[in-house]
Amino acid sequence: MRVGIDVSPLVQTGAGTARHVRGLLGALAGKPELELRRLTFGAGGRAATIARDAAWYPAGIAHAARDLDVLHCTTMRVPLRARPAVVATVHDAAVLRYPMAFPAWHRHTGRLALRQAVRSADTIVAVSAFTRDELTELLGVSPDRVRVVPNGVDPVFTESGPAASGDYVLAVGTLEPRKNLARAVDAARLAGVELRVVGARGWGGVEVPGWAGRVDDEELAALYRGARCLVFPSLYEGFGIPILEAMACGTPVVTSRGGATEEVAGGAAVLVDAIDAAAIAAGIAEAEARREELRSLGLERARAFTWEQAADAVEALWRELV
Repeated sequence: MRVGIDVSPLVQTGAGTARHVRGLLGALAGKPELELRRLTFGAGGRAATIARDAAWYPAGIAHAARDLDVLHCTTMRVPLRARPAVVATVHDAAVLRYPMAFPAWHRHTGRLALRQAVRSADTIVAVSAFTRDELTELLGVSPDRVRVVPNGVDPVFTESGPAASGDYVLAVGTLEPRKNLARAVDAARLAGVELRVVGARGWGGVEVPGWAGRVDDEELAALYRGARCLVFPSLYEGFGIPILEAMACGTPVVTSRGGATEEVAGGAAVLVDAIDAAAIAAGIAEAEARREELRSLGLERARAFTWEQAADAVEALWRELV
């Protein structure tokens, strides 16, 4: 079976979509009777993004995949027409729920792309049951057309290894409005603890004290291990990979009640009202008080999510389509 897989997120972002692609590629490598062709166009930056969205996704990627059995688009962007069967991964429906939280180009093209993807893809992969249900509610997609395939945890994130020094709580995420970092800052101040923030510079004019920029995975794992807890009060997620990364490192998690964050946490985190800084601060205190209990629950929860399981599910789906 010959499969083309869109790896453009690897040059576009270091965030969750790129982790998704890297994790699948690693777990799919060496599988018998499976030929993977990595499809991409351009590099990072605004000009390349516009070219991808305007020309490569609508037509160019289909031309590159014309002799393949399956084309798997790992973002919500798919070609207008394609010869092979098309699978589209949808990570979230944030561009519909929170359109004003995005830059204008992504807001306008993203909404069109998501509607096109759910219309034309042979099968849709959602990374959570929450995202599947969002597609049903917002776009009328039949649940029968959606396969839920959760993300995994990269092997670098384990409880064994060095821990960063200091007394701090950690927030992980791109500096953009949905991540709710201003309330994380307020919550850390109310809790009387330092906040360290790791993630790429994003959009929306979000600036926070304690921001360390992007770090490599080894440093990120050390930051997880050294933190009192991960504070992840996002207003909207389709999954929430940092929740599992922190748990895999033995770190308690404080995250938003409801939606995908609660689904991923699976009872192994402190759930809080994300729009209430005082509630987040109380969650930090609760995580400290329940540290050993949450550590044990989190380690068990994280073990339930592997890239090997995700890759097996995706490969099985591809074979159903051929």
